[in-house]
Amino acid sequence: MSDKMSKLHSESGRADLPVGQDARQRVPTEENQSLLTSAATNSWQGFLRPDGRKGVRNLVLVIYTVECAQHVAHAIANGEPDVHVIGFPGCYDNAYAIRLMLALARHPNVGAVLSVGLGCEYTQPEKITAAVRASGRPAEWFFIQQSGGTRASVTKGKETISRLREQIRRETPRAPMTLADLVVGCECGGSDGTSGLAGNPTVGEFFDLLVDAGGRAVFEETVEMIGLREHMLARAANPEAAKQVGDAYDKAARYCQSVRQYSVSPGNFAGGLTTIEEKSLGAFAKSGSRPIQGVIRVAEAPRGPGLWILDSVPDEHFMQFGYTNPNDTEGIMDLISAGAQIVLFVTGRGSVIGSPIAPLIKITGNSATYRAMAEDMDFDAGRLLTGELTLAQAGRELAELVVRVAQGEPSKPESLDHREYFIMYKHQNTPTLEAGCRA
Repeated sequence: MSDKMSKLHSESGRADLPVGQDARQRVPTEENQSLLTSAATNSWQGFLRPDGRKGVRNLVLVIYTVECAQHVAHAIANGEPDVHVIGFPGCYDNAYAIRLMLALARHPNVGAVLSVGLGCEYTQPEKITAAVRASGRPAEWFFIQQSGGTRASVTKGKETISRLREQIRRETPRAPMTLADLVVGCECGGSDGTSGLAGNPTVGEFFDLLVDAGGRAVFEETVEMIGLREHMLARAANPEAAKQVGDAYDKAARYCQSVRQYSVSPGNFAGGLTTIEEKSLGAFAKSGSRPIQGVIRVAEAPRGPGLWILDSVPDEHFMQFGYTNPNDTEGIMDLISAGAQIVLFVTGRGSVIGSPIAPLIKITGNSATYRAMAEDMDFDAGRLLTGELTLAQAGRELAELVVRVAQGEPSKPESLDHREYFIMYKHQNTPTLEAGCRA
């Protein structure tokens, strides 16, 4: 590790860091102001939930509570429109996984839930159903062991979701939405040299527009921001936010040291990235330029409008279990658990993944990747590098795409039925289980 990085890792709590020096509100350009005015007045119809949040989809979610129930859960959802699946494979319970599933079950895009268990696991589908019903959503559950096995359970499950789907189509009220009602998350993966030059900056430009419109923008991957402690603190909106950002950074740095690995891969090197600092600068570009309001944890919603960092790094624990960002899908699920109705995924080298619950919009800064994987890529930010678009134009174009998807246009992963998910054992001290349920 370089002397500079060691210095950055040891600066926790210093009073002379430039906290907030770059957390100033920038005046939108005339074109962006026109877009913001339009966004504030033009609306689309969303799905109003009992807690006041609004969804851009109206789904039935099937949740399995142990790997033994995974086949039945997917068989129930197979061929059923607007029915998605998530699940936890572990036989023993895990507070992090339970918070995550409860937050996903009460997501604004979810109208109803069916929980399916085998019958001998710790995670109880009946308790998930009770929490979902308490949120005002219809929910059902059953054990496979008490329902006659595989075929009988699949038949029972399909009959149940048919009733739930018709109920939420009939009873879910509609309500107008604008950008101010959106929570949008961003993840990057399969990064190359174009990700930091074009893909992530385009998202950052859109995030500025979203924040200025009164929405909530969430980015994560603190382990991909190693070396940027001073840059991150300079963007903090206030001293409390600065402390949260500094603590999250320091924990990420300790984590990387403990596992003896930083978040950089052979594919990153092959794509033109040379150091973790270079990758970190590119990853941070997706945050845009607005003040960072604070840090949230997995299954915790942003506490107000603005730009937020999601900390998904495991807290120190005596069992030493849980990885941060073991794959891109895990990070995307964490963002959805924070209430993101739409997630942006920046991939320079190309990825074919999607996500359940929230539409995934895939952005590449590499026009060659866009041409080679046109069926999978939603947005070609590589036009920045050829001069076809300015950064401001790219941000506005992305904003228009986000609105179209929010209005119901399927993203490329949605149209291909990509719904990858990953819920793992992990340890985070907060938020409490109750806070996770409310999220």
